[in-house]
Amino acid sequence: MVYNYTPKGVCSRNITLELSDDHTIKNVKFTGGCNGNTKGVSALVVGMKAEEAIARLSDIDCNGRGTSCPDQLAKALKEAINA
Repeated sequence: MVYNYTPKGVCSRNITLELSDDHTIKNVKFTGGCNGNTKGVSALVVGMKAEEAIARLSDIDCNGRGTSCPDQLAKALKEAINA
């Protein structure tokens, strides 16, 4: 399943992710944001179960914003597995 998510409160403008039927993350692409950081986060979560990525990435804060690109990825993964 391919899922598109519009992040809120961060520099990235879109997150596109692909999950297998068993919720394994197959691909993640951020549009916008800190290029190196978003590519790094994407590379780290590929092959991981969505539930584990959610547990690891939820509530990470960026400069007092109350969220971050990794936190927004966790939110996108939650929405995708509940869709």
